[in-house]
Amino acid sequence: MDAAPPSAPSPLSHPAAPDDDDGAPDAAAAETRRQPAGRELHAQRLDRVLVSMAPEFSRSHLQTLIERGHVRVDGKTAQTSSRRLRIGQVVEVDLVPTEESQAFKPEAMALAVMHEDEHLLVLNKPAGLVVHPAPGNWSGTLLNGLLAHHPGAASLPRAGIVHRLDKDTSGVMMVGKTLPAVTALVRDIAARTVRRHYLALAQGRVEPADQRIDAPIGRDPAVRVRMAVVPGGKPARTDVHVVARAEGSSALQCTLHTGRTHQIRVHLAHVGHALVADAVYGGKPALGLQRHGLHAARLQLEHPITRDVLVFEASAPQDFEEAWRRVTGRVACWRADEAEGAQGAASVVAATMQEK
Repeated sequence: MDAAPPSAPSPLSHPAAPDDDDGAPDAAAAETRRQPAGRELHAQRLDRVLVSMAPEFSRSHLQTLIERGHVRVDGKTAQTSSRRLRIGQVVEVDLVPTEESQAFKPEAMALAVMHEDEHLLVLNKPAGLVVHPAPGNWSGTLLNGLLAHHPGAASLPRAGIVHRLDKDTSGVMMVGKTLPAVTALVRDIAARTVRRHYLALAQGRVEPADQRIDAPIGRDPAVRVRMAVVPGGKPARTDVHVVARAEGSSALQCTLHTGRTHQIRVHLAHVGHALVADAVYGGKPALGLQRHGLHAARLQLEHPITRDVLVFEASAPQDFEEAWRRVTGRVACWRADEAEGAQGAASVVAATMQEK
């Protein structure tokens, strides 16, 4: 997994509203407020006046409404937030909801379902699909699809999402469909009984062939949108096994023992071998890949209710499959026999490094 399991927030309760064709909230459904400018508003900036008219909205959102043409002064569309009002001018604003408030709504989408029962849903997530709404991606996310997929999702924290894959990471992920299942899955992830295995394509010749990267991860102090290996970060451990090397790249099997945000991406960049095409961490496009070379290939867990052991393996998308074959000459899949031997070798490497 390349993102940490979220903590359990309160259930989703955000109202839905119709959208325009461009995905913006529907102005026709918005409340319109009107206020003449009295003496106390004379010479005040328009955006400050809007804050007094609609204090429940942030100033930045109200400025956005001005930019989108939802604010009028004396019946004419306002152009700038900084314009000063005069006594007697009438201000009107269409209080279009924020994009964030509209994020938690059902959106029908095709889901690659690998397993589904009353309590558990397992998916093969495609690359390019955002898992949870966030700035820049308030719609079209997996969460939106889950809300449309089954009615119980609306009453669950994050629609049942208990762990995430980055937008450009493909592969197997699990979702709880009931509150007892979500609770059990979050508990199992915290107890590290869920086994997560990835295929990765990294730049350069990764050495040694079997290694354990045990390095704490936290927010990058220099670039806040990235994570990094930092003193005082959260403990993070990744086992790495080299499957093959070719064309200036290494094909890897990676096993997670923790689930920090961007863990595999950060650990490999830390040892000088960023993922192929991972622009955030210094990777360059190669092997035909234009998105970072990471695929969640295998997931083993206990069913959250029955406690039966379940194993799921997700086929890789075409771009990753073709890149993997260029390096290895074989199909992109998890090889358990290689992984077992690699874990023993990695332990020896880690012990030798500690002795030094």
